[in-house]
Amino acid sequence: MPAAAGVYGWYFEKAPSTDLAAGRLLYVGIAPRHMANRTSTQNLRKRVRYHYRGNAAGSTLRLTLGCLLGIELRRVGSGKRMTFGAAGEADLSQWMAENARVCWIKHAEPWTVEAELISQLDLPLNLDQNRHNPFYGRLKELRSQARQRARESAISA
Repeated sequence: MPAAAGVYGWYFEKAPSTDLAAGRLLYVGIAPRHMANRTSTQNLRKRVRYHYRGNAAGSTLRLTLGCLLGIELRRVGSGKRMTFGAAGEADLSQWMAENARVCWIKHAEPWTVEAELISQLDLPLNLDQNRHNPFYGRLKELRSQARQRARESAISA
């Protein structure tokens, strides 16, 4: 994985939901994002690594996958951040290691192609710019319910 700007796509050997097909492109992302007032330090290698090893608070892909897989979302720290907790994040990382596959292409200004990719491809795990996707409403509701349950629960250590 290059430490360069570009677009990355996620395929899954086993789909995170029975409503999704396995072995096909389900999500695309970009690194860096376009930032008008500062320079981003993100690149393909950093962003994909974070999706694999980070947590749901910093990765919308991890949040989506964990919710689809039924991992309990929890408030952590001050209570504003939400993750799947240490055990849940570890379970998600293991599931991703076994099932997730990533492809990428370098692109100097990936933000210039992101909207076009999302509008022209069937990417059910993308939410931003993707209201036209048939899976959008279900995924949005699932994530909303997980956040609500987390807000109603005690803050985890």
